Amino acid sequence: MIREAAWRVFAAEFNDATLEVNGGGDRAPSYVITPLGAKVNRIYAVGVVTDVENIGTDMQPMWRARVQDPTGTFHLYAGQYQPAASAVLSKLKPPVFGAVVGKSRTYTPDSGTVYTSIRPEIVKTVDENARDYWILEACQSLKRRLDAMAEASRMDPPSKEALVKLGVRESLADGIVQAVGHYGMADLSRYTAMLAEALRYLLPEYRGDRSPETVVADIAPAAPEKEPEADAGRETSVLEVIVELDKDGKGAPWDAILTGAKAKGLSKEDLEEAINGLLDKGLVYEPVLGRMKKI
Repeated sequence: MIREAAWRVFAAEFNDATLEVNGGGDRAPSYVITPLGAKVNRIYAVGVVTDVENIGTDMQPMWRARVQDPTGTFHLYAGQYQPAASAVLSKLKPPVFGAVVGKSRTYTPDSGTVYTSIRPEIVKTVDENARDYWILEACQSLKRRLDAMAEASRMDPPSKEALVKLGVRESLADGIVQAVGHYGMADLSRYTAMLAEALRYLLPEYRGDRSPETVVADIAPAAPEKEPEADAGRETSVLEVIVELDKDGKGAPWDAILTGAKAKGLSKEDLEEAINGLLDKGLVYEPVLGRMKKI
C-alpha cells in the first residue's frame, strides 16, 4: 500500500470539515475532505501544545492534547495503539511548541455535529522557527487550494478531468469535486482572509528580525496596513500586565488584567484586541477559562 502524504492544513479549515469518505475495499484508507478539497488521510501540524490530559485510566491511559496554530486548535487523542505518541504526550509540560504527524478522524455524536481530530503517529517538541516554517508551508498549500477552487467555481459543474487538465493535482481535483458536492462552493473570501492573517504572522514587525517577506510576496498579496507599532505597544503593555499578575503560576485572572490595562490607559476594546494579537502570535494561552498565561 502507498503511504499517504501528510497534508499541511490550518486548524480552521480542518475543523470546518464534515465529510469523511472511504477509499473502498477492506484496507482502503479513509479521508477527511475539507471545504477546499484537501483530501486528508494523514496530516502534519505544528503549533503550541497548550494542554495535555489523561482522560483514560492509569492502567489504560488515553491522552488528549490541544495544539494551537494561528487559526484555531487541533485536537489530538492517543491511546494504547499509538505507543510512541502516547509516551511523548505523557511527558510533555505545556506550553511548548510541538509538531505532530497523524491520521485524520471525525466523530459524530447524537446531535449530528461533526468533530475532527488527529490520531497522532509521531509527536515531538520543536522550536519557534519550525513553527514559523510550517505556517509558511501551510500558507502555500492553502493558496494552491484557493486557486484550484477558484478554477472550479468557473465550471458548471466542476470535474476532476477538467481540473487536472489545468494543472491541478489529481488528488486535489478529486477532493474539490467531492467537496463541492457535499458543501457547495466554498466561501473563498473567508479562506483568503485566513491566508492573509496567517501570512501577517510572519512579517518582520511580528516575527522579529527574520525576513520571510520575499517568499510571502510570491504566494499572496500583502495584508492590509494596520498600525503595527501601536498594536505592538498595546500588546507589550498587556503582556507585562499578565506576567505581573500571574503570581501563583496558574495564569492572570481576566478581571485583574482589565484593571491593570485600564491603569495603563487602555480601553476594554484595546485590551481585547491586544489579547487576540498575543493569542495569534502564540505568546499567551488560556490555561483555564477566565485566566491568561504567558507562554
